Amino acid sequence: MEAKLVQIGNSKGVIIPSKLLKLIGLKEKVKIAIEENKIVISPTEKKVREGWEEMIKQEIEKNGAPEKLIPEI
Repeated sequence: MEAKLVQIGNSKGVIIPSKLLKLIGLKEKVKIAIEENKIVISPTEKKVREGWEEMIKQEIEKNGAPEKLIPEI
């Protein structure tokens, strides 16, 4: 399959047919990489809340543990 590059602002883009998007599960966000001189577009593998634990640990290290928001009963 061939596709034409189209002007999008100061960039260029390719229109991907919806059948191909559904076939490989591309949604709103994608991962773009260059592999062996080719542009590879793949679905992001980030899960909901992925990275939150690490972000909270870093925040506690930087600012200390927060006070409890819900008192113990």
